[in-house]
Amino acid sequence: MASTSEPTGTLATRLQAAVQARGQRWTEQRQLIADVLAASDGHATGAELVERVRAADPSATPSTVYRTLDLLEELGFASHHHGVDGRETYHLEVVLAHGHVHCQGCGAEVELDAAAAKPILAAIERATGYAADLDHLSLQGRCPSCRAAAAR
Repeated sequence: MASTSEPTGTLATRLQAAVQARGQRWTEQRQLIADVLAASDGHATGAELVERVRAADPSATPSTVYRTLDLLEELGFASHHHGVDGRETYHLEVVLAHGHVHCQGCGAEVELDAAAAKPILAAIERATGYAADLDHLSLQGRCPSCRAAAAR
């Protein structure tokens, strides 16, 4: 994921420069995909992004959307995580590293920030030797409401 320090220039300008530095073109469709992702406020699945992009530009193909998402990740401007259903959801740039906790009862989802996840990640490393990636941490459990309902 991209650094969360203050970047130079607008996101669109930096995206265009990064893509062109790789010898590729920054197209109107790529800009549209980045704009749609930015407007999604994170947690948009690839399928949702395809639908939103195609609503604005019916000529956009799913492969173009997914290739652009891959490119944005390679360049450090986007990241994704996997939900409990296995679907990838995407974030654009300045979202801080975080994991997710999903309720098995009602399907609610909350973000787990780095401070809250630190003891979990430390325990994983102690037990396995692996340094787990917080951006791919996805836990399941029961939310307070579902636990309270089950206790009644």
